[in-house]
Parts: sequence; structure tokens; C-alpha cells
Amino acid sequence: MERVHSGGRPLTRAALAGRRRALDEGRTISRRELAGHAREAAKALRLRPALRQVLDALVGVWGEQPWSRLLVWPSNERLSEKTGLAERTLRYALRDLVGLELITPRDSANGKRYAIRTPDGTIVDAYGFDLTPIVARAGEWAERTRLLAAEVERRRRSFDLLTVCRRAIREALQGLAEQHPEISISDLTSARDALEKASPKRSRSSEDPSFVVQAWQELREMAEERFYQAGCAGKSCSHLETNNEPSSKPCSKVSPRRDAERAVIHPALVAAACPVAAEFGFELRTEPDLIDAGRSMRGSIGAHPSAWSEACEALGPLQAAALVVMVAQMHDDETSGRRKSEIRNPGGYFRHLMRLSADGRYSIPAELMTMRRQRMT
Repeated sequence: MERVHSGGRPLTRAALAGRRRALDEGRTISRRELAGHAREAAKALRLRPALRQVLDALVGVWGEQPWSRLLVWPSNERLSEKTGLAERTLRYALRDLVGLELITPRDSANGKRYAIRTPDGTIVDAYGFDLTPIVARAGEWAERTRLLAAEVERRRRSFDLLTVCRRAIREALQGLAEQHPEISISDLTSARDALEKASPKRSRSSEDPSFVVQAWQELREMAEERFYQAGCAGKSCSHLETNNEPSSKPCSKVSPRRDAERAVIHPALVAAACPVAAEFGFELRTEPDLIDAGRSMRGSIGAHPSAWSEACEALGPLQAAALVVMVAQMHDDETSGRRKSEIRNPGGYFRHLMRLSADGRYSIPAELMTMRRQRMT
């Protein structure tokens, strides 16, 4: 049976640091405010469940005494009852909370926790734990939470860009295999397979995709350049999007419609074809800008989140975002009288066009170029 010592605990740097934390002179704290700071601290430090439970229990027993220190003195038995944790787990959790400088031990001579009372029973002091650091470090919790949110957003954008690159590479390799089987793509396929093995999964929150994103972008450029050169048959020819006039000498055997369906959607094209994005406050310069705009504007056209998820799965985030902006522009044109067709349900229309596009019966790049040409005339 493990022996439990009742004497003082070893002195640590964290305990000393906690003692130096103090509230502003004359500041009063409510239990609600203390609980709010504790939740922010748990979020900022990503506390494991056991530590959250013990921290919540300590905050819950604070009696809102008007002292300069926020002292609590619950016994381990009481904390075990409130948290449901075994005493060993509880002691480890208290030790870790001290190490994180969330609480500070205030030990008595015999290591027990208790209140100091006057002869008439008034509590004037206590031995136990000091919760003052939780409030004193409130600014730190806010900054840490902001940085964590920024990191989550950066990670999300990296995964979105990785998905865009994956889809573009797949389309380029498929196009080469179907339209130019004489062109070797074994090196591109091998590079893609190697990147797939090295790339983290979105479902694993601890993994960061940023270290492979650049490699995916470079492979995408290589695959699209090889497809482009194959389509030009080794000759210089104009890019599809800038070639608005019919040519008497086509530079490839690929039909214009098939080539338009495989064209890369550039944010600049969407911005020119759909100025409504700028009215919503979005500046479409990069692919992540376009994806963010589509995700944010999805609600404005009344599309259900499931429709957005289905579009990302079927078309990829880039084309899904472009389609959202397109439908928003179509609806805006109809409202202002610039478009004759009637769209009664923009969200349902978005889902309809998305499924047509997934089936190959609707070309988003071709429609964007048509919309841009109409605005230029």
C-alpha cells in the first residue's frame, strides 16, 4: 500500500512563479468570471479531461471571499466526489495544475488543507490552493487562444490547398492518359504516390500538412505544364482563358468543350465574371481566397452545409467555391433585372448545378468565361 505523506511538498519553480501572480489592487472577482477564465485557460493550454475536471471542481468550491488571493481548501475526498477520479489520478492532476502555473499550493505545517477562523467563526485565511494565477494570466489565455485559432485556420487552409492540388493533378494525369497516351506519366504518378504516403490526414488534428503543400504545388505545375505542352503538340499556343477569338488553326486535337472542362479555375476569372464577391468584401487573388469566399457566401444563397460538403467531395473545394460565387452572381443579376431566368431557390439551384457538373453535363470554367464575356460587352 502506498504511503501518503502529510508533510510539505517539494519546492518547485512553478509554485514560486504562482505566488508572484497577483490581482490588480482593489479588483473584485465573481465565481462566474473565475469560471470563465478557467475555461479560457483550459482551452488555451489544451488541458486533458482529468485536469479540466479538477480545475472546474476547484473553481466550483471557491466561496467568493473578498480577499486579495483566491483560496480554496477542499479535501481530496471532496474533490474525488465532485470529479469521480481516483485519489492517485487526483493527486497527479493537482501536481500538473501546479506545474502549469494554474494553481499555487499554500501548504500548512502538516500539509493539511483547512480554513483559519476567528473565535466567532469568521474565516480570515486558509491553507490549500490559490487560484489567483487563473485570473492574473487572463491576458495570456486570450493571446494563446487567438494564436491557436490562427493555427487552426492556417492548417485548414493548407489542407484545402492540398485537396485542390490533388484534384488538379488527378485531372491532368487523367487527361494525359486519355488524350495523349503516348506521353509518359510514370514519373508524375510515382511522385504523386510518394506524396500521398507522406501527406498527413485531415482527421488527425495533431498533424500539419504545410511541409508537403509546396511539393504538391510543384507537382501540380509539372503535371499541368506537361498536359499543356502535349495539347500544343510542342508548339506555342495561347492559353484557353485568354483566347476568346476563334482560331483558324487549333493548336491541339482536344475539343474546345473538353478543354474548357479541364481548364484550371483562376480566382481572377471568378472575380471578373462575378463582381458580387467584391460586394461581399472578398478580394479573389489566390485559390485560398476563393475557397474562403465560397465557404462564407454559401449561407447567402441559402445552400445547406451538406450541399457545400457534397460539392467539395464531388468537385473539389475550388470548383465548389467558384460555383457558390457564380450562383450568388446569377441571383444578384436576376434581382437587379440583368438576368431574365428566374431562380426561385438559389441553394437548390447550386445543388442542381453541382450534380450536373459532377456528371460532366455542366462546365463551370466555360460558364465563368461566358459570364465574364457578357460583362465585357
